[in-house]
Amino acid sequence: MTQQESRPPFPPFTRETAIQKVRAAEDGWNNRNPQKVAMAYTADSQWRNRNVFINGRAQIEDFLTQKWANEHEYRLIKELWAYDGNRIAVRFAYEWHNDQGQWFRSYGNENWEFDAHGLMQKRYASINDLAILDSERKFNWAQGRRPDDYAGLSELGL
Repeated sequence: MTQQESRPPFPPFTRETAIQKVRAAEDGWNNRNPQKVAMAYTADSQWRNRNVFINGRAQIEDFLTQKWANEHEYRLIKELWAYDGNRIAVRFAYEWHNDQGQWFRSYGNENWEFDAHGLMQKRYASINDLAILDSERKFNWAQGRRPDDYAGLSELGL
């Protein structure tokens, strides 16, 4: 196990460390770097993302590369829902548009399980897409990390 293959904070999680883990995941996904994001998962990580089943970092990287090639101007907010031991549940929403310019807000829930080194070994995501107008967008920060003073899901009424 190399330094690159550990991601603090480590389980068992407290409320504070679970919130840190959630924000780190949000930040990683908002930077949209598939190679870097994939390193937050175990080499044999198992995912279910909607109806797609993914195993291992190479498949995670391929999945994210395709995702962000199709979901333009992607911006994500995650919020802690629950935690226990090495597991965290989050709710999230993200906004994006397709090649035709149609905006969507995608809502979902994820269940995460971590190994002792803080790497996610299991990720189960359920997601629904809602078409929205450009005027209905709520995630309007500059592309990349959500600013610390930008409202979260609860504050935005989502």
